[in-house]
Amino acid sequence: MMNIYSAIQIGDYHTQQCEDHLMIRKTGSDKIICAVMDGCSTGLDSHFASVLTGKILRKAAIEKGYKDLYEPATRNLDEELKEIVRDVFKELASVKKQLMLDEKELLTTIIILLYNIKENKGVILTIGDGIICIDSEITEYDRDNKPDYLAFHLQEDFDEWYSRQDQKVFFENVKDVSIATDGIFTFTKVKKTGSEDTIDFAEYLMKDLTYAGTDEMLNRKLKYLEQHYGVKPTDDLAMIRMIKNP
Repeated sequence: MMNIYSAIQIGDYHTQQCEDHLMIRKTGSDKIICAVMDGCSTGLDSHFASVLTGKILRKAAIEKGYKDLYEPATRNLDEELKEIVRDVFKELASVKKQLMLDEKELLTTIIILLYNIKENKGVILTIGDGIICIDSEITEYDRDNKPDYLAFHLQEDFDEWYSRQDQKVFFENVKDVSIATDGIFTFTKVKKTGSEDTIDFAEYLMKDLTYAGTDEMLNRKLKYLEQHYGVKPTDDLAMIRMIKNP
């Protein structure tokens, strides 16, 4: 069984809304879907884009759970992930049309993690940029701060677009896996403390097991970084971490 931890924090340089969002949902009896979204700061109402996408993804996960009750899935995780993303793609395109939204109002990155509890297998798809960590191996998807947002492609054929998605990682027999928006790399000293110690912030949040015995592990880590090191992320941060019980 996996313990799931999450945290979301507005960046210190942001004064209004947090533009990141996260979603965790169990689908059926044996799968979990998690996601973090990062709204584009140069878009319009970026918080709206990330939250809307998260709500649509949650809807797709709920509907998949109901469907699996009556039609047990025989597909592999990659096929299941594709169907979920297809639903999000279609729903976003429909909402864009219904609300007459501008493309700039839908700009958000998405990292989706689909995990099979019984088989201890999973897949992570990153659309845009972000950071993942699988059993202490950190991978950053950096597009030079120019993410290829899903909203850019809503007029395209879904299958053709999906076939080009190469930021996809499969894993199995995992003990520790994390997904996070790129705010995890923006920690900056914002106040003086009595300590001059240094620390790798991404490794502390994605690898270190301190506070793993509490439900608020990630939030406690963020508070410790602020209190002991005087640092906070300057960009918004959304993060989900799953750790297998010993």
